Amino acid sequence: MRTRTTTAVLIAALTIALAGCGSSDDSEPSAAESSSAAPSGTGTNAAESSTPPPSSTGTSAAERAAVTPAEPTGAERDAVLAAVFDVNAKLTADEDKAIDAARNQCASLDGGATNPDHTAALRFSYDGITLTDDDGAHLNIGLRKTLCPEA
Repeated sequence: MRTRTTTAVLIAALTIALAGCGSSDDSEPSAAESSSAAPSGTGTNAAESSTPPPSSTGTSAAERAAVTPAEPTGAERDAVLAAVFDVNAKLTADEDKAIDAARNQCASLDGGATNPDHTAALRFSYDGITLTDDDGAHLNIGLRKTLCPEA
Protein backbone atom coordinates (compact mmCIF):
# COMPACT_ATOMS: atom_id res chain seq x y z
CA MET A 1 0.00 0.00 0.00
CA ARG A 2 2.82 2.36 0.87
CA THR A 3 4.48 1.81 -2.52
CA ARG A 4 1.26 2.68 -4.36
CA THR A 5 0.85 5.89 -2.37
CA THR A 6 4.45 6.92 -2.99
CA THR A 7 4.13 6.15 -6.68
CA ALA A 8 0.91 8.15 -6.94
CA VAL A 9 2.49 11.14 -5.20
CA LEU A 10 5.53 11.01 -7.50
CA ILE A 11 3.37 10.81 -10.61
CA ALA A 12 1.26 13.74 -9.43
CA ALA A 13 4.38 15.80 -8.70
CA LEU A 14 5.87 15.04 -12.12
CA THR A 15 2.61 15.90 -13.84
CA ILE A 16 2.48 19.27 -12.10
CA ALA A 17 6.15 19.95 -12.86
CA LEU A 18 5.74 19.09 -16.53
CA ALA A 19 2.59 21.17 -16.84
CA GLY A 20 4.50 24.17 -15.53
CA CYS A 21 7.25 23.68 -18.13
CA GLY A 22 4.91 24.08 -21.07
CA SER A 23 3.64 27.52 -20.12
CA SER A 24 6.83 29.60 -20.08
CA ASP A 25 6.87 33.18 -21.35
CA ASP A 26 9.57 33.85 -24.00
CA SER A 27 10.04 37.43 -22.81
CA GLU A 28 11.47 36.32 -19.46
CA PRO A 29 14.24 33.69 -19.45
CA SER A 30 13.71 30.87 -17.01
CA ALA A 31 16.36 29.85 -14.51
CA ALA A 32 17.50 27.15 -16.91
CA GLU A 33 17.83 29.64 -19.78
CA SER A 34 19.98 32.01 -17.74
CA SER A 35 22.28 29.24 -16.53
CA SER A 36 25.77 29.20 -17.95
CA ALA A 37 26.73 25.77 -16.69
CA ALA A 38 26.85 23.99 -20.05
CA PRO A 39 28.06 25.76 -23.16
CA SER A 40 26.51 24.68 -26.41
CA GLY A 41 28.42 22.97 -29.11
CA THR A 42 29.65 20.21 -26.83
CA GLY A 43 29.06 16.72 -28.06
CA THR A 44 27.07 17.75 -31.11
CA ASN A 45 27.47 16.46 -34.61
CA ALA A 46 26.35 17.60 -38.02
CA ALA A 47 23.17 15.52 -37.84
CA GLU A 48 21.92 17.43 -34.80
CA SER A 49 20.33 20.86 -34.84
CA SER A 50 22.71 23.62 -35.80
CA THR A 51 21.22 26.17 -33.41
CA PRO A 52 22.19 26.16 -29.75
CA PRO A 53 19.71 24.99 -27.16
CA PRO A 54 18.26 28.00 -25.35
CA SER A 55 19.20 26.61 -21.96
CA SER A 56 22.92 26.64 -22.64
CA THR A 57 23.78 30.29 -23.08
CA GLY A 58 20.72 32.34 -22.14
CA THR A 59 19.74 33.03 -25.74
CA SER A 60 16.73 35.18 -26.46
CA ALA A 61 13.85 34.36 -28.78
CA ALA A 62 15.45 36.56 -31.46
CA GLU A 63 18.72 34.64 -31.18
CA ARG A 64 16.92 31.32 -31.48
CA ALA A 65 15.13 32.60 -34.59
CA ALA A 66 18.31 33.87 -36.26
CA VAL A 67 19.56 31.83 -39.17
CA THR A 68 22.69 29.77 -38.68
CA PRO A 69 25.06 30.09 -41.64
CA ALA A 70 25.85 27.10 -43.81
CA GLU A 71 28.85 25.02 -42.86
CA PRO A 72 31.92 26.63 -44.45
CA THR A 73 34.18 24.65 -46.77
CA GLY A 74 37.60 25.15 -48.32
CA ALA A 75 39.26 28.51 -47.78
CA GLU A 76 36.31 29.88 -45.80
CA ARG A 77 36.55 26.97 -43.35
CA ASP A 78 40.29 27.51 -43.03
CA ALA A 79 39.73 31.21 -42.31
CA VAL A 80 37.19 30.47 -39.56
CA LEU A 81 39.49 27.90 -37.97
CA ALA A 82 42.38 30.37 -38.15
CA ALA A 83 40.28 33.00 -36.36
CA VAL A 84 39.39 30.52 -33.61
CA PHE A 85 42.99 29.24 -33.44
CA ASP A 86 44.17 32.83 -32.97
CA VAL A 87 42.22 33.05 -29.71
CA ASN A 88 43.22 29.63 -28.37
CA ALA A 89 44.97 26.95 -30.41
CA LYS A 90 43.43 24.15 -28.34
CA LEU A 91 39.95 25.11 -29.56
CA THR A 92 40.70 23.76 -33.02
CA ALA A 93 41.83 20.31 -31.87
CA ASP A 94 38.33 19.18 -32.86
CA GLU A 95 37.71 21.20 -36.01
CA ASP A 96 34.09 20.12 -36.40
CA LYS A 97 33.29 21.23 -32.86
CA ALA A 98 34.97 24.60 -33.47
CA ILE A 99 33.04 25.11 -36.72
CA ASP A 100 29.75 24.15 -35.05
CA ALA A 101 30.37 26.61 -32.22
CA ALA A 102 31.29 29.33 -34.74
CA ARG A 103 28.11 28.77 -36.75
CA ASN A 104 26.00 28.89 -33.59
CA GLN A 105 27.76 32.06 -32.46
CA CYS A 106 26.93 33.70 -35.79
CA ALA A 107 23.25 33.04 -35.13
CA SER A 108 23.69 34.65 -31.73
CA LEU A 109 25.47 37.69 -33.19
CA ASP A 110 22.86 38.16 -35.90
CA GLY A 111 20.03 37.52 -33.44
CA GLY A 112 20.91 40.53 -31.28
CA ALA A 113 22.51 38.84 -28.28
CA THR A 114 22.58 41.14 -25.28
CA ASN A 115 26.15 40.17 -24.36
CA PRO A 116 27.69 38.47 -27.40
CA ASP A 117 31.22 38.44 -25.96
CA HIS A 118 30.07 36.47 -22.93
CA THR A 119 27.97 34.19 -25.12
CA ALA A 120 31.01 33.44 -27.29
CA ALA A 121 33.15 32.77 -24.22
CA LEU A 122 30.58 30.27 -22.96
CA ARG A 123 29.99 28.67 -26.34
CA PHE A 124 33.70 28.08 -27.00
CA SER A 125 34.52 26.94 -23.44
CA TYR A 126 34.70 23.21 -24.01
CA ASP A 127 37.08 20.29 -23.59
CA GLY A 128 38.48 21.77 -20.37
CA ILE A 129 39.11 25.19 -21.93
CA THR A 130 37.56 28.18 -20.18
CA LEU A 131 37.48 31.49 -22.03
CA THR A 132 37.00 35.02 -20.76
CA ASP A 133 34.66 37.66 -22.15
CA ASP A 134 37.76 39.30 -23.69
CA ASP A 135 38.46 36.03 -25.53
CA GLY A 136 34.82 36.04 -26.62
CA ALA A 137 35.23 39.56 -28.01
CA HIS A 138 38.23 38.43 -30.06
CA LEU A 139 36.27 35.41 -31.33
CA ASN A 140 33.41 37.68 -32.39
CA ILE A 141 35.81 39.97 -34.26
CA GLY A 142 37.26 36.98 -36.10
CA LEU A 143 33.83 35.57 -36.89
CA ARG A 144 32.62 38.93 -38.23
CA LYS A 145 35.65 38.97 -40.56
CA THR A 146 35.06 35.42 -41.80
CA LEU A 147 31.87 33.42 -41.34
CA CYS A 148 29.28 35.99 -40.32
CA PRO A 149 29.94 39.53 -41.54
CA GLU A 150 27.54 42.17 -40.31
CA ALA A 151 24.60 42.65 -42.62
